[in-house]
Amino acid sequence: MTGRLSDEQRIAWLRLIRSEHIGPRTFYALLDRFGSASAALEAWPHLSRRAGRAATVMGHAEAERELLAAARLGIQFVARGEPDYPRALAAIESAPPLLAVRGNLEALRRPTVAIIGSRNASAAGLAFTERLARALGAAGFTVVSGLARGIDTRAHKGALVTGTAAVLAGGHARIYPAENEPLLERIVEEGGVAVSEMPLWWEPRSQDFPRRNRIVSGLSLGVVVVEAARKSGSLITARFALEQGREVFAVPGSPLDPRAEGTNDLIRQGATLCAAPEHVIEALTPLAASGRVPVPAAREPSSASYTEDWEPGEDWPVGEAADAPARDEERGILRLLGPAPVSLDELAREAGLPISAVQGILLELELAGRLIRHPNNAVSLPA
Repeated sequence: MTGRLSDEQRIAWLRLIRSEHIGPRTFYALLDRFGSASAALEAWPHLSRRAGRAATVMGHAEAERELLAAARLGIQFVARGEPDYPRALAAIESAPPLLAVRGNLEALRRPTVAIIGSRNASAAGLAFTERLARALGAAGFTVVSGLARGIDTRAHKGALVTGTAAVLAGGHARIYPAENEPLLERIVEEGGVAVSEMPLWWEPRSQDFPRRNRIVSGLSLGVVVVEAARKSGSLITARFALEQGREVFAVPGSPLDPRAEGTNDLIRQGATLCAAPEHVIEALTPLAASGRVPVPAAREPSSASYTEDWEPGEDWPVGEAADAPARDEERGILRLLGPAPVSLDELAREAGLPISAVQGILLELELAGRLIRHPNNAVSLPA
């Protein structure tokens, strides 16, 4: 999609992504097959019944209510492919079709760097985070973080004057943690921005935070992890960043501090050591100056990594839906598929079918839980 959506198209996009069992990957597959969100909305109930899991679609009036309520809060919905959609985020295959944005869109047009880390941060970690955020802001970067306690909070505060972007795990009307609502207001007032893919009134749950994390990394040219235990959510963000082709930096720490175990591990695994703001600025300034968007790696995070149990828009979990009715063409495609990814073009060539016919079969297999999608238009069967 290029250009801007009309009002009716925006409503159709919102209805589709808010409908049952539809997450970003399924949304794009439906758009590719049917050509528009309106056509996909008409087909979705029938397709879901064929796949064995009847699903409803969001009503037109309900979508209008969300748009109007968002507008009253100063929020606009930006679609992937529109000029205002962040270019770095648009480059990942799991990019939110619609991003609810409150604040200064210019903050998302500047080069961006994420700073993340422990909620239970040390005094030294907090001090370094503020120093880093101030220096990155002064160098022309927008600092991105997740509005969590600890490192995230200090990163936002350090970059308030120059502009910071907060990625919300819930909806704009359900800020988490509640204690950071005043900080979010300051972020917007000072020329920063807040973004969310979730419904306006959505209360964040544990599984929503990894979803948020892949947006934090997706918005950014690089991700700096200041402190992280070995099982920290910050390491999930770092993994997303690597899979999205983004630079990962890690701040070293004492081997006696559990909060440094994750960052020290990242350095051993090849992350760039960050002991001063210059280490990030020198590495990312040439990339920012080129205007080039980092290319995702060969494999992006699986949808199950961040869409598990998400409602009302959820990608179909692998292996749960009933088998779709078999056809000769479908059986032929199934014979050609295996656990190793194969490109759509190669599949169509081997099957002797038009690309459009193969896309339709693959979509039904996906909805039936019998297909895994990979980057670069590759697909496979579950192992």
